[in-house]
This record gives sequence, structure tokens and C-alpha cells, in this order.
Amino acid sequence: MNFPGLWRNASPAADERENTGRLTARERLERLFDPGSFVEIGSQVLSRNRELIESRRAAAGDGAITGFGAVNGQTVYAYAQDVSVAGGSLGEMQAAKIVKLIRLALDAGAPVVAFIESGGARIQEGIDALGGYGNIFYWNTRASGKILQISAVMGACAGGAAYSPALNDFIFMVKGKGKMFVTGPDVIRSVTGEQITAEELGGAETHGTVSGVAHFTEDTEISCVRRIRELLDYFFCRRKTSERPDVPASGDGRLRTCVPDNIRRPYDMYEIIRCLTDGGTFLDYMKGYAPNMITCLARVNGMTVGIVANQPMTLAGCIDINGADKAARFVRTCDAYRIPVVSLVDVPGFLPGVGQEHGGIIRHGAKMLYAYAESTVPKVTIIIRKAYGGAYLAMGCRELGADYVFAWPQAEIAVMGAEGAADIIFRHMEPEEKEEKKRAYVEEFSNPYAAAKRGIVDEVIDPGDTRRILIRTLEALAPSTKEAERKRHGNIPL
Repeated sequence: MNFPGLWRNASPAADERENTGRLTARERLERLFDPGSFVEIGSQVLSRNRELIESRRAAAGDGAITGFGAVNGQTVYAYAQDVSVAGGSLGEMQAAKIVKLIRLALDAGAPVVAFIESGGARIQEGIDALGGYGNIFYWNTRASGKILQISAVMGACAGGAAYSPALNDFIFMVKGKGKMFVTGPDVIRSVTGEQITAEELGGAETHGTVSGVAHFTEDTEISCVRRIRELLDYFFCRRKTSERPDVPASGDGRLRTCVPDNIRRPYDMYEIIRCLTDGGTFLDYMKGYAPNMITCLARVNGMTVGIVANQPMTLAGCIDINGADKAARFVRTCDAYRIPVVSLVDVPGFLPGVGQEHGGIIRHGAKMLYAYAESTVPKVTIIIRKAYGGAYLAMGCRELGADYVFAWPQAEIAVMGAEGAADIIFRHMEPEEKEEKKRAYVEEFSNPYAAAKRGIVDEVIDPGDTRRILIRTLEALAPSTKEAERKRHGNIPL
């Protein structure tokens, strides 16, 4: 018996698509799920629009394939829009299928993965199509923070279609193929006269580096699906007990040499992250956007953690508006899904400038303060070098709820750098006396021991022992008693 709707493409448009090297909707799902595990639901759903039916543009499934299966042995729900059916446009019945899938995933406590390729609302169905988007947005929001929601933009994602991914936890885009915008380049050209291509307006590179809409950008559709499976694995297997490496018995010499003695010289924070994580591997979140702030998922002795770190190689590690939003969103994501947060601090302050002040750096910086203070997951902060002023507070200090704070010997924790502070404090003294007082002040405060004496820092540690101490600390926090404090929150886009 022939089942035309099962794991094959039934339209000439789909066959032509295969010839271009692009994956079809079914092929995307095939690559996402473990072999033989996918169960399709709603394959016979059909649009109720008579015009589409009579023109033979309607098809069983109504332009979306929905179902569930296993990813790395764990249950996942997913849907893929089929651009070969009415251009992947969303109508009443397709929306109903997607909403049903989200609600089933909520009941099962399982993630939802969406492969998006759509021209937007189906014009032939008018207000019913718009209502369909409204229902999807409502259930995206109801599910936020309860189940992981991931969107992969594989082609056009225009108009209302762009907002469902925006409400999800993670957005992937394929370079050269995925495009997201509310109003397309033709509309912008006719209204404003601006000449811009679809790629420049809303391509993966634009959203990965300029707008910050995309959290991950991939070169191919195949690598995109592979990366989604990797991301899911971080959330599924928060403790890979069978693969846990031994706790190092001795220090890592690389950590003792990667930070220059000269406090004004930059270094690459990624070198420290590689030394602390299992196999030196991690999944970089929003890598191309606000590179002065690093956010990534990693494993430390088998345990999944979220790492927030300043990057001295960019803007000297200062926190700007975009970096604050990036970090705040990441901390809240980790908190929503019960992933510990490790903060690596080397921050001279918030980025100064009229543009930053007028852009609302106070408001955006407050998002970081709120995110850290609100979170109830285990939090470990390691001060690498500079920790000055309000930016030090925003990076997960003791007072904002860090469970443990460690510092390297060269760390400075103060309102501002010791030399600058001494210049202000002793500015009225005679030059010789001023220099003597300044040297004494810098010697006393250009280290973390003053903070350690006050209990702001739990311990000043040998940099080489950082991984060992981090492992032991995370293990001590694993059976956290904070669970009773938890309040459920969604994951609002920031």
C-alpha cells in the first residue's frame, strides 16, 4: 500500500527544491530526529478555504508537518513549514496544528523545535490567518520558561511569521538562506526610498551581528540541524555521569600565564574558558553580537553550566547596552531551565559615552542586575582581574546572590582602579607626599585581599587551581536547597 504523505515529497515544487541542494521540510525533520523515531500527527488536516482547494494550492497537512520523536533518546516535538504548499504561508488550520503541538509538548514537558520558512499570513484566509498567529504567540508565551522552544529560520520569515521565533528561547538562522523581517525590502524601498537587499535587511549575518535577533548562525542547513541537536543535549544531559573526566589533582599551568601582569594589556577570555571546560569545548551563544560580553553553554566535569564573561579583547571588556541585554537574557534563560551560572569577571566599568547614556545604559544595565538578583540557580563568580564600580555588581557579585565568589591574586575589586582612586583621594597633597600616599594606597588595594577580609570574596585562589575548585563548588551546590525559593518566570526577549 502506498502512503503518499509519509516521509516523501508529493509536489513538483518539492522535487525542484531537492535539485537546488536545499533540504525539504521532511528532510529537516529526518535529520533532527533519531532514525525511525518520528511520529507524524495531523497529516490529513486541510485548509477550509474554497479558493485554495479549487486552485489545487491546498494540500493535506496544510503546509506544515507536525509530530514528535526522539533526539538523543529524549522526546522532542517539532514542526516544519513546507514552502512547497502555498508558499509556506500560515492559515487557520496550519496554526491550529502548531498550537496543538505546543500544547501537547507542554503536557509532556518536552521541547519544541520549529523549522520556519514562510511568506507570512495567508492572504486568502484574511483575519483567520492573523488570528492563527495570535494563537501561536499566546501559546509560545504560555510555554515560555516551562519548555524549551527553538526556532530554525531556514528560508523566508516575513511579517507575522517573524514573531513566533522572537518569542522562543533560541533562534538559529542559515546563512544565505534564512531571512527575517517585518516589512520587506520592496516595502521599505517604496516608503522610504532606501535601496537594500533582503540579505542586508534581515539575513543571518545581519541578525547575528547587528540586530541580535539570531542567537546562532550556521553555514548550511545540515550544520544547523546538527547544532540544534547539540544544544538540546546540553539541556537534556545536564550531568553526563558516564563521561565525567577526573577532577584534576594538580593545577593547570596555562591558567597561571594567560593573564598579562600589565593590567592595561588585553588577553583572550576564551583561553580561560577553554581551560575550565571539559575538552575545551562550549556552545557560543550570540557569538557575533556584543563580542565584549561572552555567553556560552559548557560542561564542567560533566555538568552543564552557563558561562557569562567579559572579553578584554573588545571594548576592554566594558559593558555596553547590547552586552547588558545579551547577558541578562542569557542569565534568565539559564535560570528558567535550572542551569548553574558561572561568571568570569574582568570589567573596568560600563562603557562611557553620550550615545550609551542617551540609549539608556542605566535601563539596560539594570536588566543585568535584575537577572542576577532574580535567579535562584547556583551561581559561582570568579574575579579574574578588574571588577570596578557598578559593572562589578552587574556581573553577579555576592550581594546580588552569588553563592561563592573567588578571586585571582591580581584581582582588583573597587569603585574604580586603585591608581585613579588615589589621584582623587590625595589630589590636594603636595607632590612628594601625594606620590608616597598613592604608592601605599595602590599597594594595599591593587589586590583582592581587602575584599576577602570583609567576606566579599570567599577565597583568593591560585589561578591554576580554578578548574578543580570550580568542579568541587558546583558539586557542592548541585543538591541546592534553593529549590523552595524558585518562582517560575518566562523568558521574555530582552
